[in-house]
Amino acid sequence: MNLNATLLAQAVVFLIFALFTMRFVWPPVIKAIDERREKIKQGLEAAENNQKNLKANAEKIEQELSTARMQGAQNIADAQKHAQALANELKVKAHQDAERIIQEAKAQALQEANKAKEALKEQIASLVLKGVEQILKKEVDTKVHADLLNQLKMEL
Repeated sequence: MNLNATLLAQAVVFLIFALFTMRFVWPPVIKAIDERREKIKQGLEAAENNQKNLKANAEKIEQELSTARMQGAQNIADAQKHAQALANELKVKAHQDAERIIQEAKAQALQEANKAKEALKEQIASLVLKGVEQILKKEVDTKVHADLLNQLKMEL
């Protein structure tokens, strides 16, 4: 065999193989590569969109948390104000009740003092009558001298 013929035959077979590969093998491989490249591109775009959405959602969540914190603080402040107002109202009511109880006690004490004065006047009147009876050595008629006794009570 001749080396030139072998080289020429190998070159022709290589050209046929290259043409066959370019015509039938490369187009599906290139198509598969392009499809894969397109899928990767779409995946990257989706990842970027998801990243943007994630950042937007994170900001939105932070704003909502901030709003919730402010509302919570406002609710606490309102509750404290309401509690303070209620405490003040209860203090005023307790003070009013205490004043009312004191007034009732004073009125009751005044009534008791008046009753005691009346009882004391009665006792003094009877003691005076007994003293006068002993001095005069005769009995004084309380029915007859009722006006005199009442006048004596008033003077005492």
